[in-house]
Parts: sequence; structure tokens; C-alpha cells
Amino acid sequence: MVSRLSLACVVFSLFLISSCFPSQAQLSSNFYDSTCPNALTTIRTAIRRAVSSERRMAASLIRLHFHDCFVQGCDASIMLDNSPSIDSEKFSFSNNNSIRGFEVIDDAKAQVESICPGVVSCADIAAVAARDASVAVGGPSWTVRLGRRDSTTASRSLADSDIPRATTSLVNLIGMFGGKGLSERDMVALSGSHTIGQARCVTFRGRIYDNSSDIDAGFASTRRRNCPSASGNGNNNLAPLDLVTPNSFDNNYFRNLIQRRGLLQSDQVLFSGQSTDSIVTEYSRNPSLFSSDFAAAMLRMGDIEPLTGSQGEIRRVCSVVN
Repeated sequence: MVSRLSLACVVFSLFLISSCFPSQAQLSSNFYDSTCPNALTTIRTAIRRAVSSERRMAASLIRLHFHDCFVQGCDASIMLDNSPSIDSEKFSFSNNNSIRGFEVIDDAKAQVESICPGVVSCADIAAVAARDASVAVGGPSWTVRLGRRDSTTASRSLADSDIPRATTSLVNLIGMFGGKGLSERDMVALSGSHTIGQARCVTFRGRIYDNSSDIDAGFASTRRRNCPSASGNGNNNLAPLDLVTPNSFDNNYFRNLIQRRGLLQSDQVLFSGQSTDSIVTEYSRNPSLFSSDFAAAMLRMGDIEPLTGSQGEIRRVCSVVN
């Protein structure tokens, strides 16, 4: 009798513990099948149109989802504007004058609201948009798990501390991704999204002017043409993260790293004689492996601390709480 009571207590305790945390199992690929069956098609059409109008937007939407998930989990907190109760993440060090694509998400949200009011969260739209953006530029697809709800809070301080910067070391990158439940392989695969998109001069100026041995001299010289050495001059001038095929999702990013042509210092540290070198080499030789690992890593990233059930809310407009 005592052993049975003990076992029952253990089971009940485990139930209480598990009920305190949101479960990834609550996310489902068919979450909107009955409540808004045309949601995914509507989002895809909006994303295709946006990327067709501006190819760079694909990278921006993937990055938007990433920067959202790394702060409070994938809850659309990044989309909230400043208010008396909100210190917007848009103005954090890594996001201010840098993060883009809000208007694309707003457009997709408005279209979904017109057919299914109050049903589809901004957080889910951001997750689906990242997948559709990848596909629009020749990248992999994956089945997005849905059912996230939107936060009613944001945290500029967490955005400042949790989002990697262009100068973050490999040790710190591993720690930051590991803190979100992502492995070194996930980190390298996700960094491969830099095969598309552009970076601002201010984020790579130090790297191209420090004459260090981990940057190809010719590459540095090319990048200096549009990025003046003086701080404050040309800060927002853009350069492609992938010099070779900047508008196509492929594995040239990893080949660039091996040739010491990573634009950001946080890119090049992935191939710098340390623990991730072998993964970079794998991906440089095997584009299909990179694609499949990227898709799997995006799925895992999309599962970071989602709000589900009765948590949070379904915002009517992504930039403000209801």
C-alpha cells in the first residue's frame, strides 16, 4: 500500500511540474484546419508578393522570426511598439534601424483577419512567413507547427542580452544558442541563413579594417569601397552577406567562411580553428545536408517557449496589445 501511495505521489508531482511549462506538443501543423483553413495560403500569397517586390525581404523575414524567438520565446513580442507599458524590442541594440519586415507581417495579418478575425496569431504568421520566405528564394521548406499565441509584454533588456551581435565570440554564441535549447549544429545551420541578405557597414567596419589574419585581403579591400573607416560615415551602407550568390539560398556562405570571406566576425568564428569547423566543412560540401539541417533547426527554434492555450492573446493588430 505504501509503495502504491508513493508511486501515486510521484506521478502526481510530475504532472504538477509538467503543467507549469508550455508543451511543444500543444503546437500542431493542422492547428487552423477547422478554424481558418485558408490561413496558410493567404500568408504564402502575401510573402511571395513581398519577396517578389524586394528579394532582400526573404532574409529580413527569417531574421525577424529569429529575433522574436530569442526574446521571451516565439511570441511576437518583437512586433510591439512603445507604449506606457511596453519598452519596445524594436529599439534594442540589435534591432534598432536594422530589423525589417514588420509591414509585410502586418499586411499578411490584415488579410488573415479579413477572413478569420481573431483566430491566427502574429507569432504564427511570423513563423509561417519565415518558411515561405525561404522557399521563395530557393531555400528549403518545412511543416510549421502552429498554435502560438501573442505576448502582451516585450523586453528591450532581454533583446539586448539574448540576441547575438556581429562581434559575438564562438564561445558566447554556443552559450546563447544552448540557452535556447539549440545545439552547435543548429547554430551553424541557422547561421547559414546569411547566404541571403545584407549587412550594414557599422556591423562589419571593424572586421574589414583591422587587418587581421582571419579575413581575405582582397575581400576586405572590396568591402572597404562602400564602408568608410571613419565611425559615423556610411554606417547604413549595405553589403551582401554572401558575395557570390547574395539573392539565392544555397551553401556558398560556408564556402566563403573557408576562404576567410565571412562578412561579420560572428560568421567567421564558425570557421576559425574551433569546434564548429567540421560542421562548416560538411555544409560547404553537401548542400542537401545543409538544407535539411536548416529546416530542422528552424523547426526547433520555432518551438522555443511558445505561449499556448489560454496564455497571452491573439492580437488584432500585431504592433499593439488588444
